[in-house]
Amino acid sequence: MARILTALILLLLLFLTSCQPSAGPERMKMMVYTPVYMSLDAMRSGVEVKTPQSLQEPGKIYVFGRYLFVAERMKGVHIIDNQNPASPQPLSFLAIPGAGDIAVRGNVLYADSYIDLLTFDISSPTDPRLVDRIENIFPQPLQGDGWTQVDPDSGVVVEWKQEEIEVEAVDNHFLIDVMTADGPVRREAATSNPSASGKGGSMARFTIVDRYLYAVTQTDIQLFDIANALTPRVWSRVNVGWGIETIFPYKDMLFIGSNVGMFIFDNSNPSSPTQLCEFSHARSCDPVVAENTTAYVTLRSGNTCAGTQNQLDIIDITNITAPVLLKTYFMQEPHGVGIDGSTLFVCDGRAGLKVYNATDPMNIVLLGHFPMPDCYDIIPLGKTAIVVAKDGIHQLDYTNPAAITELSVLKVSL
Repeated sequence: MARILTALILLLLLFLTSCQPSAGPERMKMMVYTPVYMSLDAMRSGVEVKTPQSLQEPGKIYVFGRYLFVAERMKGVHIIDNQNPASPQPLSFLAIPGAGDIAVRGNVLYADSYIDLLTFDISSPTDPRLVDRIENIFPQPLQGDGWTQVDPDSGVVVEWKQEEIEVEAVDNHFLIDVMTADGPVRREAATSNPSASGKGGSMARFTIVDRYLYAVTQTDIQLFDIANALTPRVWSRVNVGWGIETIFPYKDMLFIGSNVGMFIFDNSNPSSPTQLCEFSHARSCDPVVAENTTAYVTLRSGNTCAGTQNQLDIIDITNITAPVLLKTYFMQEPHGVGIDGSTLFVCDGRAGLKVYNATDPMNIVLLGHFPMPDCYDIIPLGKTAIVVAKDGIHQLDYTNPAAITELSVLKVSL
């Protein structure tokens, strides 16, 4: 609504200025969003191994062997010994500016750092070593939209700030002085607010299949050859569409979630995934998982997701080139989703974690409800599940899905 209101105000201003006799440039005050940059030197010198740190804002999670990896949003990765889920032991914190996604193969961890791909040797989990960096392989993660222009020479955008500034109206354009690495440059104003391998959650943007690491951007799947795990090679880029959000591997397929639909790729040749079909839906955030002949998609509204849908869609993928919607279940604000046999997990935002018996997709049955603030994502592991929420990392025993118990919670430090 705020974005629409801003656009209407700008249209009115444009109309008024176009209807007045020209009397030279006019100056006026207006609210705009301007990028806040971190220099490339600061970003690339900011990697550091630290002693275990408290959780502040946990994001993506990844499991490999006895270890649990938790991405601290935009700050780094917690490495945790999770051999005993009832008593997880933090081992170290890997500070990585701009970290968002992670994947692990053997003793090697891959992570993004804003626009770079980093490779770490984690054979000593208490002392990870940065061994490789591929620079400028990913687009700016906070590019914005509308009239926004990002100056790559100024570094990486770490946030957008709203401020009131004076602008100059010339020939129906609003101009501002933007500070770059080479000094002030006059540009158009931005008026909208720009957001063996282990196992990740449904919100993952990184995954590993065979000898390839896949990383999805807003438009593409970026492939890296990791046959030599410590020195990834840039391999290929596969265009998918727009608004790409998540990637989930299952058997010889890749399920790609976007804010306009679910894409299914044939990945029988992992070096060259090819699109099989697209299952379209109204604009919403869209993680997806699959098992056997069924896919589970959550749709969520919100500022960055647009749309108004908050629901779980269960989709028949028996004919993989022609998916069919079986049934929709309305939710509060569903985020991550997980499936293990007939046990279905939905991280339903402020409503917490919901667990269902999904034997009959047309009539799923609620087995348990765990209140968790802003429940975000889940990884089911056969008997235990790891859940990330705003208050920390929860671990559940679902050996008996009808009597799920909580094993432990790594709490966020307030």
